[in-house]
Amino acid sequence: MMPVHQATSLRRAPVQRRSAERLTRILDACADLLDEVGYDALSTRAVAQRAGVPIGSVYRFFGNKRAMADALAQRNLERYTERVLERLKRTAGEAAGEDADPSAEADGGVQDVQGAQGVHWHVAVDAVLDEYLAMKRTAPGFSLVDFGNQIPLGTRHTEPNHRVARRLIQLLSGHLHREPDEDLRRVFLIAVETADTLVQLAFRVDPEGDEKIIAETRELLRAYLGRVLD
Repeated sequence: MMPVHQATSLRRAPVQRRSAERLTRILDACADLLDEVGYDALSTRAVAQRAGVPIGSVYRFFGNKRAMADALAQRNLERYTERVLERLKRTAGEAAGEDADPSAEADGGVQDVQGAQGVHWHVAVDAVLDEYLAMKRTAPGFSLVDFGNQIPLGTRHTEPNHRVARRLIQLLSGHLHREPDEDLRRVFLIAVETADTLVQLAFRVDPEGDEKIIAETRELLRAYLGRVLD
């Protein structure tokens, strides 16, 4: 998994454990405050107070709250990738009648799912959607920031859904027995954009996510991706 200190929104990467732990506290505080007060009322001073660090420690890493939210979005993507990968390993191990190797690590969070070759792509898509829903419901600050789609203002150098689609292609390409080509990249991007829009709708209808809309989203993704993956 790529450490969050490599996020491009950081002014300076932590080089010592103490500094990395302080950065983690800052991002945790940012996530909690997003849930409590929202993005507009979020401030670097409030984050510093919640994290129990001097305001200068926040500015050591971030120029403003937007950069801080960007770093939180990057951390969310890394944690999401890790969750999907671990779920696929676990599912593959169960299908094979043995436990997946918990010590196996992904290179940068995007290594092929080596042990998941026996898992149908429907299962992989379910893992991708279910882990996103789980983070949507439980991860602090995720409903406002997720992978960066909800962060207001400005023009992004890399659109969040493009980044998510690329990460999923890298994660699943070995399982799909297909090299990532232009067609597959386009299909994954459309699938991610569609799922993002429909999941946002599901959570506008019901704070916990409308189950009927989520079920329709799952069926839509299977039907669309099936044209390429079946």
